[in-house]
Amino acid sequence: MTAVHDAAMAFLEEPEPPRGVPLNVLPGIRRVVAENPGVMTYHGTNTYLIDEPDGVTVIDPGPDSDKHVQDLLAAVAGRPIKRQVLTHTHGDHCGAVPALSEATGAPVYGYRYSAHPGLRPDFPLDDGSRVGGLTALHTPGHAADHLCYEYYAENGQKVLFSGDHVMPWSSSIVSPPDGDMLEYYRSLERLLARDDDVYLSAHGPLLAEPRKLVADLLAHRQYRERTIMAELARQDWSVAALAARLYHKADPFLQGAAQRNVLAHLLKLKAEGVAEEHAPEAEPPAETLALLKSLSGVDMESGGEIPSFYSDSMRRFGLRPAA
Repeated sequence: MTAVHDAAMAFLEEPEPPRGVPLNVLPGIRRVVAENPGVMTYHGTNTYLIDEPDGVTVIDPGPDSDKHVQDLLAAVAGRPIKRQVLTHTHGDHCGAVPALSEATGAPVYGYRYSAHPGLRPDFPLDDGSRVGGLTALHTPGHAADHLCYEYYAENGQKVLFSGDHVMPWSSSIVSPPDGDMLEYYRSLERLLARDDDVYLSAHGPLLAEPRKLVADLLAHRQYRERTIMAELARQDWSVAALAARLYHKADPFLQGAAQRNVLAHLLKLKAEGVAEEHAPEAEPPAETLALLKSLSGVDMESGGEIPSFYSDSMRRFGLRPAA
């Protein structure tokens, strides 16, 4: 495992893990990595299996994949799956819920207000709720219904299952309307006040000494916000034009993700009374029309739909005049 760098942040990478088999992470905790690699998912979604006295707790059953479900059933080796616990309801985390429910009868636990229109938890959770050996922490930002889970491993380590909120391999997209940058800041600040030993995220390897990365993620967002405010001090900007100026992404998919992050920052500044929204541009730049065709997948990370990204790209913001 080696460190890679993105701006001021040091991320981790790992070799592609074995597929379809349970991998030991910590005593009593294993992961099965789904075969859904990509720019948003790294090697794939981690489904965690926790051995508890009454059976197995599954955290994030993973994408809609019959093979992944069969891999999970093989991994538990006949032990009963007692519960499915969701960090949030984006498709790569909850797509396997129906098939795993049918195969095992295991109920679903998740935040009380699901962001997924077709999925409601059997047992709604709130901040501080307990399920098995887990304690839920509501950490909105990447997703409105995002929960992290505190857990003590068999070796005594204090673990936080951090979902997509904090990942060792990359920063998270914050894409409105499901994503909220102001809430993301607050959730990162909450984690900074904690004393967890390790994070186990939904993508990528175990993260030791996690508070350093949490601090780096928050500092990076604060730096990005300062650069946005400096540009708004010069002139008004549309979302598409400002993202193109601030981010230099060759991949059209990443260009689209950059637009979503910029919009989230602008909406945070608007909510705080720093920025104001003006009449939109008449039409987006030509390159925006091309990249919108490449955004399938970003929509799953936002609660939005591709047509709304088109109109969002033309939204225009400026600094609010001083009183």
